Amino acid sequence: MATEESETSSLAEEEISSDEAETVRRLHDASSQPDETFITESRKRPEWRDIDIPPAPYPLSNDMFITKVEHTKNLLRAKDVEAGFGEGQSSEEWLINHSIEHEGLTIKDVLNKGKVTQPKAKMSSEKPMKHVQFEATDINEFEYKLNLAIEQYHKRIKWLLQGTKRHFGLVKGTKVAVLIDTSDANCAFGRINAFKDEIVHLIDEQLSTKDGLYFMSFGTDVQPLWDNVRDVNVRTLQEAREWMARREGTGGCNLLRALKKVLTIKKVNYLLIILGNCPDQTTEILCNYVEQCMVGRALPIHTVAYDCSNHMTNVTLRTLAERSGGRYHCYASGCTEQIYTGTDISILLRESKRAQDVIAKIKEMRTGMMGDALISIMNEISYEVEKLPQSRFLPRPPNHSGPLNIETPNFQPKTSEVWLKTNGLKGKKLNLYQVLSPNAFSPIEEFIPVIKKVVTSQVHEKSMAQFQWHDGTVKNVHVDPTMLYDYQKRLGAIVKTYERRVDWLSSGSRRIWGTVCENRVVILVDLSIMNANYLIHIQHSLRLLLEEQMGNKAYFNIVAFGSVMKSWKKSLQPPTPENLQSAWKWVLNLECGGSRNFLEGYKYAVENDLDEKFHTAAQGVYLFTSGVPDQQEDVVCSYIAETCGGNDLKLHCILFSADDNITSGSMPGRYANINKTAEALKNMAHTGRGRFHWFNESGIIESDDITAVLNERDRAVNYSQKCAMLVDSVKRRAEERRAIKYQQALAIENGQQDKKMLHKRPKSAEKKALIPPKPTQLFLARKQLLENRDSDSSDKQKPWRPQSAKATIPGVSSSHAGCLGEKVPPSKKSGRPATQVFYTEVGNDVGVVFRQYPKDRSVRKHIRQPIIPDMEEIITTKQWLKKYSLLKLGLDLHKLCAGPDCTHEKRKVGTLHRRVAAKYCSIFPSVEIKGVVKHLQLLPHELEEYETQVERLLKRYVSRLQWLLSGSRRVFGVITEKKVAILVDTSGSMGPHLPELKKELASLVWDQICLNTEKFNLIRFSSDVDTWQVQLVEPTDEFCHDAVQWQATFVAEGNTNTLGALEEAFQDSGVDGVYLLTDGKPDQSASMVLKEVAKMNEGRGVHVNTISFNCDDSTANSFLKQLASETGGRYHRCHGDYDGHMFAHRLLTSEFQDEDDPNIPPFEGDDLRRLGAEIMKARQYLTESRQWRSLHSQTSKPHQKQYSKTSPELLDAGKVPNGTSTRPLSASAAFR
Repeated sequence: MATEESETSSLAEEEISSDEAETVRRLHDASSQPDETFITESRKRPEWRDIDIPPAPYPLSNDMFITKVEHTKNLLRAKDVEAGFGEGQSSEEWLINHSIEHEGLTIKDVLNKGKVTQPKAKMSSEKPMKHVQFEATDINEFEYKLNLAIEQYHKRIKWLLQGTKRHFGLVKGTKVAVLIDTSDANCAFGRINAFKDEIVHLIDEQLSTKDGLYFMSFGTDVQPLWDNVRDVNVRTLQEAREWMARREGTGGCNLLRALKKVLTIKKVNYLLIILGNCPDQTTEILCNYVEQCMVGRALPIHTVAYDCSNHMTNVTLRTLAERSGGRYHCYASGCTEQIYTGTDISILLRESKRAQDVIAKIKEMRTGMMGDALISIMNEISYEVEKLPQSRFLPRPPNHSGPLNIETPNFQPKTSEVWLKTNGLKGKKLNLYQVLSPNAFSPIEEFIPVIKKVVTSQVHEKSMAQFQWHDGTVKNVHVDPTMLYDYQKRLGAIVKTYERRVDWLSSGSRRIWGTVCENRVVILVDLSIMNANYLIHIQHSLRLLLEEQMGNKAYFNIVAFGSVMKSWKKSLQPPTPENLQSAWKWVLNLECGGSRNFLEGYKYAVENDLDEKFHTAAQGVYLFTSGVPDQQEDVVCSYIAETCGGNDLKLHCILFSADDNITSGSMPGRYANINKTAEALKNMAHTGRGRFHWFNESGIIESDDITAVLNERDRAVNYSQKCAMLVDSVKRRAEERRAIKYQQALAIENGQQDKKMLHKRPKSAEKKALIPPKPTQLFLARKQLLENRDSDSSDKQKPWRPQSAKATIPGVSSSHAGCLGEKVPPSKKSGRPATQVFYTEVGNDVGVVFRQYPKDRSVRKHIRQPIIPDMEEIITTKQWLKKYSLLKLGLDLHKLCAGPDCTHEKRKVGTLHRRVAAKYCSIFPSVEIKGVVKHLQLLPHELEEYETQVERLLKRYVSRLQWLLSGSRRVFGVITEKKVAILVDTSGSMGPHLPELKKELASLVWDQICLNTEKFNLIRFSSDVDTWQVQLVEPTDEFCHDAVQWQATFVAEGNTNTLGALEEAFQDSGVDGVYLLTDGKPDQSASMVLKEVAKMNEGRGVHVNTISFNCDDSTANSFLKQLASETGGRYHRCHGDYDGHMFAHRLLTSEFQDEDDPNIPPFEGDDLRRLGAEIMKARQYLTESRQWRSLHSQTSKPHQKQYSKTSPELLDAGKVPNGTSTRPLSASAAFR
């Protein structure tokens, strides 16, 4: 210990600079000088001379000269600030001497500086008011001190963000134990090198000043550097640096095991945990263990979340630090805001915020320092302003509160459904099939007895054209170009009529309400608290309705509902100008409040006794709302169906979506996003036999009226295109005839054809080659005799004998197998050995040598063993299954049992006059495969081998399924192209999911793009389009880091300009794959986007792969599927990895025992869907194989039938009559 103290004192002496030593010496000389002067003063008074004062150890600013006693505290406070920075105090310890309470800078201290006065009241009835007076110098000085304190807090925050304190915070304690996370997740993606460098800097900057250190790394297992705490010196620090340089990834993140090990180490007074991944244990398990181990022991834990974006990691580390009395620090390279959530910095920010609040209060006080009257008036105005409703401060359109300008329509509007009955294609008799039906003829099919065939009528090619009818049949149509041209002109006129109606439906109040068609209507308005910010918008919509559509109605009423229902009148009233103006004044006084009690308002509208008494019951109820009702959807729909049934009442729903966010401080009884809200209101409207209308600030989103007209217009355009196709076919046929005549004329001129040449016969009239007669047995025998007459073979051909001379009945010859008109399949050559003839030494005798023997072909099919590599291939599932599907690997069970020898047939026996099965049919079990009964010739051991191979294959399929659901492939699928452009949707609807998207994009860059592609680019699109690079770049580490940093700046705002992003991607000529990620439909028309993409992709073959990200809109998903299908790409939909992994886990643990349990999740992406279908097929084959194997034990064998009448005792003893045994026959014996 003495040696350590001497070394410490020597080091301290060396640290004193030469300037400080000179300053001490000069101070000592100056202090000794007054004594000498006093000695000489008794003799002779010395001359006056200036004395140089040496510089003080701490420089003083001009505003800190001591003029009052209180200024001494300021000097000491400045010294304390520097000492606080140098001594390494935590923010909590530092604020003990520097908080606004310690400095006396709270709002209470401000009020203590004032003087309370009570002036006389002007009238005896008035209550005197108290006033507080302040001196301006006190307020200015107080505000100045607050600004200094805030500046000091900001300086300390900057100090905490310097060096290793930015990455690991301020490490306290004298004997520190350091736990370092070396899991695979923390050491992957190029993080390990930067992580090692930062730890080494931490050792050099902060840990080298400690008295003792202990290091331990942990992954799946722990790896300590030393067994106990070591003193800090040059050797131990070098060992720590070298040990850290050797760290690599070691599996998982077992923090609990590391804590169990480190808490047994003695002499540790501070624990530092550096974690870059989510621990294997839960937060409660870790915290409970730490609390139990630290009973009676004070060991603060300093936790550091190092560049980790997992929320659970931050929660776990913060909880550990709080429960142990330590501090929490967070560092993230991609998000600088997270570093301010650490304990030290958040405390300083909170204190700075308190000081700013006091300054704000002082500024409010300054507005009331001009006199008592002004203060009193301002206070009274503020009280009155607080009493006013919030809607009084909303912006209003011009003349909002003025009287109505009523317009009375001169016609009764109709719904599009009713309007199309008279103005639709069918009503105008413009249906294409109606126009073509007089000249359309169906083909005739009749049976011709002579040729014994069904013959279809043949129409000459010059007469008619074939056209597919609406029921799917094909008819022969006589094409009249003049009639079709006139028909197309009429279609063009009716299309313009439809477009004019769409424009009319989108103008005025119809853009908001649609068409109000009934004579007696009730307007049901949603005035819940969620619509408080849009009250002026609702009132303006009602104003347009009252002005433009209510003038020609018979009766009307307005009902507003929130938590409580309010109505304009108790019953329906006629729309006179006085009543309309009265209704508008009532609407102006409405206020929003409560939730959406729809049923109370609807019940009042449809069950009004006064309306029933005066026979003015409502015919149409128009619901104007922005969300779903408080009641459940099935309850609401059942009540609507009950009230609208059996009468002419209809419910129409209007949805306005000004904003999808909930008003702060308010929460509806039931909340749903805008898509689910639209679906619920559409169901309510259709249940009430009404129409649905949806609009927002930009225009109409969906309307039943407009949709019906647009569908009729599209049908008319389709008919016009079919007419053009028919006319083109006629023109093409005429051009072909002219070409034939021209060729004939040239042939006549050249003398190659006679003038009376015949026209070319059509293909249907060409004669077919006659089938040669079938040879008889006698002809074949004679032919064989002629061929073998000159042969040297010793075997002679036996003369032919008729079949009647033989004792056995001959089998059916192959030449007679076919019927009349059927083709005879060519017979395969029988396998014969190849021989070579040679002369022997004896005369002219010859010998034969066999050169090649025929290979025996096995009748049975072999169960192959599937071989699939464990390394996953970066290809699509479609390509992968072409190589490793059940059919390709020879494990298709139906194909194994589908041979011709397996067919179960019954043939008619003339003597029995019925169809009888062969005797061998009872030997083999019979199964039904694709509707055909087959004999099962696979033996039980073969089926068992088949099941083993299929189980192996299923495990491999499940392994690829888990691979497809892991990493970035869960969201983006597999990136198979080499030169790709990633299109990311950052519209306003992506706001809730943008943090998750940023995380997945970073994983995509490092997981797939960096490893598997040659070039890439990122494109962000919302209302505008922004590209990361001008063209595709190589995935180097530098570019990948830049891409991750660029995507971290994404902000969700604007619309969805999908077409603009696709155009930007197609501008790069080198791209061969586009990945489009979006959460909804594009702003443009879906058909227009598809057409433009087809034009841009013509001749290029670029695959557009679409990704549906948290999108439940079926229309948007259908568009993405169509876009991917038409460009040869793939459609992928992001699923929760929990369902897929849970299915895989349950499937593997159940050992494929049940075909239906567990059920496969409903995958919609192309890759996952195809692989899931193959897994289901394999499970089906496995179940069928097990069932078929059980059939063998149920089917009796021939020997069992032979001895079925034998006594059971003999069968049990293994003996049968005549000394035979019960040993089962072999398969060959069974056949014999």
